[in-house]
Amino acid sequence: MKKILVTGGSGLVGKQLTRILEENKSEVSWIGRSKKERPHHQKYNWDVENGSIETGWLQNTDTIIHLAGAGVADHKWSDSYKKEIYESRIKSTKLLHDTLSNNNHSVKTLVCASAIGIYGNNCPKSTDETFPAQSNFLAKVCDDWEKEAIKFELLGIRVVIIRVGIVLAKEGGFIKAISAPAKWGLGAAFGNGKMITSWIHINDLCGIFMKAGNDPNMRGSYNAVAPNPVSNKQITKAICHAIHRPYLLPNIPAFLLKLALGEMASMILANQNISSKKIVKAGYTFVFNHVEEAITDVII
Repeated sequence: MKKILVTGGSGLVGKQLTRILEENKSEVSWIGRSKKERPHHQKYNWDVENGSIETGWLQNTDTIIHLAGAGVADHKWSDSYKKEIYESRIKSTKLLHDTLSNNNHSVKTLVCASAIGIYGNNCPKSTDETFPAQSNFLAKVCDDWEKEAIKFELLGIRVVIIRVGIVLAKEGGFIKAISAPAKWGLGAAFGNGKMITSWIHINDLCGIFMKAGNDPNMRGSYNAVAPNPVSNKQITKAICHAIHRPYLLPNIPAFLLKLALGEMASMILANQNISSKKIVKAGYTFVFNHVEEAITDVII
């Protein structure tokens, strides 16, 4: 994988992935709404809402890694923000597809992000990639996003879909959300604390994206989760331990989360025990297999 176009490059995963790709001598360009996000590097503009896109990357890209989409936890889920979450993914994928359909290009591979949210909020133990998409909001977003990505196969492009779990990273996401109140002695599990959290260290996630781009045998969907999921209570305790703060408070009741967050609380209270067997069988070796070592790495 030598010439890569990354969408959503300014996000948490996109920035780290870009750093690792460039360390591995790949040539990385971004496409997004503003060239100011990445000065002194190759950047192309698009306006997904209006369907406009620069095309200078078409003859200079082997692989597209498609991460673009409004953050599902960035705002409360109003009707307008739910529309933005959905359309930012579906419309951007269609725009890429239409651009490739109507122009000569050098793209051979699309690696498209998705999420384990496709399996719904209460999954069976060791849910794998054969489990059907569910009907709640996030599941529909993921399912429709994946359907748009699969259409690239009709263009002769290899498609790999990476269903991402809860990402553990220094710069933000789950760790930041839990550790910020925990530093003040306010660390607490959600609901009954028994919900299973399928997590992944950001560097392992980047490693999976890179493998998907490089390995011609990978096609279709893969869960990007570490082999050892844990309960919400376990992961919260591990964060408190890593920052040397007590875990003393009672759990935050589900009804309070629902009052505060509305529909988005369903994502926070989801019980998702997801299998990593397929990506392991494909040849990926996890660096971080246990949540304690992953949290220690990202916090210290």
